Amino acid sequence: MSVDLASDPASEPAVAGRRRRVPRTVLCWLLVAPGLGWAAIRLGGLERGPLVQLLAFTPYLAAWTVVPLGLALAVRRWWAAGAAALAVIVLVGLVAPRALADEPPVAGGPVLRVLTANLLAGAAEPAALIALVRAHRVDLLAMQEFTPDAETALDQLGLAALLPYRQVNPEPGTTGSALYSRLPLRDAGTRRNTGGFSQAYGTVRPAAGPSVLVESVHPMAPATLSRLPDWRDDLRAQPSATPRGPLRILAGDFNATLDHAALRRLMDTGYADAAASVGAGLTGTWGPYDGDRIPPVTIDHVLVDRRIAVRRVTVFPLPGSDHRPVLAEVALPVF
Repeated sequence: MSVDLASDPASEPAVAGRRRRVPRTVLCWLLVAPGLGWAAIRLGGLERGPLVQLLAFTPYLAAWTVVPLGLALAVRRWWAAGAAALAVIVLVGLVAPRALADEPPVAGGPVLRVLTANLLAGAAEPAALIALVRAHRVDLLAMQEFTPDAETALDQLGLAALLPYRQVNPEPGTTGSALYSRLPLRDAGTRRNTGGFSQAYGTVRPAAGPSVLVESVHPMAPATLSRLPDWRDDLRAQPSATPRGPLRILAGDFNATLDHAALRRLMDTGYADAAASVGAGLTGTWGPYDGDRIPPVTIDHVLVDRRIAVRRVTVFPLPGSDHRPVLAEVALPVF
């Protein structure tokens, strides 16, 4: 009796097919896993360590998740396709509303034009900032990284004539803050965050309108792991909204995007992001503007009490700064 050990020619295509399917399946899951994990972290507010910085780029990953979904569908890996579709639904569902305008609240009161600008340790061109204030008839100007030299240069170019009221704390480097106003400022002052940045604040009251508390916001940046506790503390220390009390506007460099749970917790007290309210919430405000090769992210915000209606939001270039100023035109409610 003899045994034929030769392979069955009919089985060879099936074996070859399985060998091709395994690498494709592995590749699909390798591409799907990051988006799925990212969706879980973002949805659960679970960012820790380096993930805090990476989470700022969530809109880019949300756009990328369609790639593994398309690949999984093309090669008929249905489980991988289902997981990829889940990641797309979660991330796009979280990000896309920022590009859609909300229904504004009824607000028939006076209009305020609020501009926030980070001056990059005073390196921003003062003439360009003055031109923005003049061209857009800015009522309130919040500045971060405000230095003594910046104050002098802006005064020489006539900022005091445009916005005669001020609460300023000019300091060398990045810790200074300023709030300039066309309207009188009362109850004004400056406070310092745990991370070291200062924040100027004050209250304005337009004619025939309610009082508004305004603050130039600048929490610590989560640039290193050692700074994360200060970043969280500084965001936690920002003034909460008072839905049954005075109106508040926070304008500045928050060093956080709407994908960071710490910022969302602040907004949950009763704030709306002005840019997202009018469908401009994906416009970058920090990134490659001073030459660094960083994809733009949205960390500069004007947060307004949800009783305030946002008319429009515009982001402008500012030579010399790595940030772009944000201008929000808002209408106050009538109490």
